[in-house]
Formats: sequence, C-alpha cells, structure tokens
Amino acid sequence: MFRLRSLRRALCAAAAALLLPLAGAATSAHATTSAHAATAPGAGYWHTSGRQILDAAGQPVRIAGINWFGFETANYVVHGLWSRDYKNMIDQMRSLGYNTIRLPYSDDIFKSTTVPNSIDFSNGKNADLRGLNSLQVMDRIVAYAGQDGLKVILDRHRPDAGGQSALWYTSSVPESTWIADLKALAARYAADPTVIGIDLHNEPHDPACWGCGDVSVDWRLAAQRAGNAVLSVNPDLLVFVEGVGTFNGVSGWWGGNLMGVAQYPVQLNVANRVVYSAHDYATSVAQQSWFSDPAFPANMPGVWDSYWGYIFKQNIAPVWVGEFGTTLASAVDQKWLAALVSYLRPTSTYGADSFQWTFWSWNPDSGDTGGILKDDWATVDTVKDGYLTSIKAPLFPSTGGGGGGGGGTTASCAASYAVSSDWGSGFNATVTVTNTGTAALGSWKVSWTWSGSQQVTNMWNASYTQSGGTVTAVNAAHNGTVPVGGSASFGFGGAPGGGAVPSVSCTAT
Repeated sequence: MFRLRSLRRALCAAAAALLLPLAGAATSAHATTSAHAATAPGAGYWHTSGRQILDAAGQPVRIAGINWFGFETANYVVHGLWSRDYKNMIDQMRSLGYNTIRLPYSDDIFKSTTVPNSIDFSNGKNADLRGLNSLQVMDRIVAYAGQDGLKVILDRHRPDAGGQSALWYTSSVPESTWIADLKALAARYAADPTVIGIDLHNEPHDPACWGCGDVSVDWRLAAQRAGNAVLSVNPDLLVFVEGVGTFNGVSGWWGGNLMGVAQYPVQLNVANRVVYSAHDYATSVAQQSWFSDPAFPANMPGVWDSYWGYIFKQNIAPVWVGEFGTTLASAVDQKWLAALVSYLRPTSTYGADSFQWTFWSWNPDSGDTGGILKDDWATVDTVKDGYLTSIKAPLFPSTGGGGGGGGGTTASCAASYAVSSDWGSGFNATVTVTNTGTAALGSWKVSWTWSGSQQVTNMWNASYTQSGGTVTAVNAAHNGTVPVGGSASFGFGGAPGGGAVPSVSCTAT
C-alpha cells in the first residue's frame, strides 16, 4: 500500500549565533594546470552513452553529490547563510569529497518582488551577496562551485515556496510559466558548463501518470515538452527526469517509480541527454512494505531493480538517485543505507560505471532526515558521511577563477593538524592537505608521530596505518586529486585525549 511521504520541514531561524570558521575547512585558490584540466574527467558539457554519463572528451564521470536546499523556501536562498559564508560551506563540501550540488528552487525566485532573506553579513561573511536578488545569489554559488571543481544541477522543486505539488503545474503557476522559467535558467547558464543540467520537476505523484496519454497528467509527455524547450535554448544540457508515484497500480516513493520507462521512454529532439532520476528513502521519512519483509535488507536490491535499477542494468540510460537520506535513528534505516550504498556500486571497483547520486541533504534542517551537517551548521555528522565514503568520486576540473597554475610541474604539499574536540578519554581532529606546488596532486600522504600513547580509533576520507606513535594516512579514492592551491581534508578519532599537537609532514605524488 502506498504511504504518503511526510513533508520535509525547513525550520530556519531569522538569526543565529555567529560561528567561527570550521577548523580545518578547506580553502581553494581555484587554479589548475592546463595539463590537469585536459586529462581529469568532467571538463565541458556532458552527454550520455548507454548507462554512463560522459564528459566533453568522452571520459565517463560519476555524480557524487549533495542537496543544498533553500531557494525553494520562503528564504529564497540556500539555507545556512544565517550562520556561515557560502564560500566556506562550498569549500567544506569539496573537502568532504562531494563533487556536485543539487540546488532546489521554486518559480518564486523569478518574481521581481522576491528578496532573499536570513543572510548574515557580519564580519565579512557573504559580503558579495549583499543587495543581490535570488537569481544573482544563485549565480555566485554556481560560479564559486565551478571554481572549486563542483558541478551544479538545478532542481525545479516546487512551483512556489508554499509547498510541493503533485503535478508540474498548479492553478497559480501554469505549465507555460514552468517552461518559461526552465528556459530562462537554461539560457542564463548557457555559457557555463558548471551547470550540467536541470531536474525538471521534483517528485511527481498521483494523479501524475507515466504513459497514460492524458496530456494533463502524463508526466512523461510533460517531461518531453519541457526537456525539448530546455534543449532549444541550450542543447548541451542534461535533462534529468524523475519518476512518478504509481505505475500500473504499483506505488512507491514520490518520484521514485520509473517502471514506465521500459514501455514509454522519454524521447527528446537532442539525442543522449536524458538521465532518469529516482528518489528513495528510509523509515524516518515513511514506512513502506519492503521494510517489514522478513528478508529485509536482502530484498532491497530486487525492489530497486524493479522500480529504477533495471534502467541502468539493461544499459537503457544513466540513473541518478537525486535524493536519498535518513536520520539513521533506527536499525532498519542503518541497514537500508548500507544496502543502498552497496547497490549504487563502490567507485573503487566500478569507477564511473555506476549509479549517479546526490544525498539529501547538506542541511541539518530537513525534519525527517537531518543532514551531513549537524544543527550548528558546521560540525560534520561523520557517521552519516562515512556511509557514503565508498561511493564518493573525484572532483572535476575548475571552470575558472584565480588564474593559471604556472608553467612548472613541481608537486608539493603541506598539512595542518587541528583538534576539533577533546573530552579527555578521546578526541577528534582534522588534517588539511594543501597543494603548495605548481602541478596538480594525483595523490598525497601525510604522517605524524605522537609523543604520547594516542591511537587512531577511526578515520574518514583517508586510510591509515599506525606503528607505535607514528601514523601514516593516504588519500581516499575521491580526494587524492588536488588542484594547484586547492585543499583536501580528512578527519579521525583517537584516544586518549590531552595529547600535544604533533608536527605533520606531507608527501605529494
């Protein structure tokens, strides 16, 4: 039986206590060598080939990203800017190994009367956003993300800030407005391959159908109309098409049912542009029958195969899980997330021949999932982030800013060590690796020696060995490549606390 998914609550404060910059958060000089830009996957606009997404040079790429919501709410801008600078947050996403940002929006941001609110400008934060409208703020976020090696997918999440709609239109926001605004965004970023595509509408559901032929409710036909409109303005964009709630009497998550693709594929005027998108959630969002199956979680791959996985496995088209998330509060949810991550295919084994994904969400103020950030908008939920480590993927070449990387080919790096918390019996720390040379890093290794009896208890975004007091940490698959002037970071827990901060050496390769 289909159960309605609970509404995500975007609970935001008008003002918040000012936060110090996160210890060890990455900063970037936004430069890369021409040789690196020519060889690293992801440059230029993208297209599809079977189940893979390829860059302009034909190299396969993997979207491994995060949802950062807020433009679709009555704040008319991404959330968290009441606490932190937007560049600092994008740098932090980069340091954690997320290579793509999905930006939800509503059509309200196109209105001349819309003014973004809840942005903190104190102490120089967000200084270059002062006086800008929502679209201009989006421009700044897109530009900085591109300089940091992240791509952006724009997501038409709602027709207005009031809430989600089952269909792509409402009485106050007709289809003509939806399509006009999609075309406006496609034109706005036509010269910027940081924006790789547009998610046409978030979570269509009943009465939306797939392939029924009724133009007023057939989401597949509407997606073709809108997709062709987008491509008429910018034929290089990817068109992301979500599923529906119910197909042939079988129901599931809103937007997560792509069973109809087998019989009724989306056909656009420009070939190799369609990426199908599914959403999948755990019990913190809503209950579904498969969670109570005695075979759970072993039953889940079959469930995913039937709803959307078959599209990838039959080489029909790429599949992007545009949203998935959970509070991780229950054992069922923990098993679900572990099973889904395994199903999405580890990058170390399959590379970019894998499912694409963006986790929900960066924000902690998603009421039924929480986020990668905790409620202070700075501390990383390392348990939740750790589940995603195996499916993270390399960053992409910078799309500009900061000038060139110089003519030399010297690879070198420096590392800094910062304790983020110490409770006596244990501690957490962050190590930030900065590319100080004139060539991009392909990989890096850092080491230090504690003077006391400290031992690493767990580490994320790097692997390690320890012999006595000496620790050697090596980059993970997703954060070894660091452009000139750029940074990457990893964190770890150790015990006992109270030790002195050691000197850290860095070796670049």
